[in-house]
Amino acid sequence: MFFKSKKKEEKKKLLYRENIRVNCKPDTQEAVIRQVGEMLVNGGYVDTPYVEAMLEREKSFSTFMGNGLALPHGVEEAKKEIKASGIAVMTFPEGTDWGGNTVKVVIGIAGVGEEHLQILSVIADKMLDEAAAEQLAQGDVDTVYQILAGEE
Repeated sequence: MFFKSKKKEEKKKLLYRENIRVNCKPDTQEAVIRQVGEMLVNGGYVDTPYVEAMLEREKSFSTFMGNGLALPHGVEEAKKEIKASGIAVMTFPEGTDWGGNTVKVVIGIAGVGEEHLQILSVIADKMLDEAAAEQLAQGDVDTVYQILAGEE
C-alpha cells in the first residue's frame, strides 16, 4: 500500500490525576497562578506564554468565583497559545488569599474555542453544591478527580 493510514490521535482528557495537587500551603496569588499555569504547560495543554496571559487576566478582572473557588485563565488574546482544552487543580485546605478573599480550590483553565465556557459552567455547577465544594477542598487526588472528571 502506498499510503499510510493516519492513526486518529487520541483526544486529550480534560483532567489527569497528575494535574491535581492537594493539601497545598498558602502562597501569593501570583505564585499560585504561575504554579497552576505551569501544570497546564507541563500537561501539554498550553504554550508557556499562556501563563503570563493568566496573570494579565487577573490584573484586569478577578477570577474569584465565590464559595472558595478561583478559576484563573488567560486573556482572549492568548487563545493562540492553547493546544488542547484542559484543567489543573490545586487545593488549599487552610485557604489562600486571593485578592482579599479566601480560596480553597484553584482550577486553572485552558479552553479551545468556546470550550472554556462549557468548562466554567460544569465547574460552577459542581461548586454550587457546598458538600462537593468542601470535598474538593479537603479531598485526596482521587476524590478531586472523581468529582471533576466523573470517573473512578
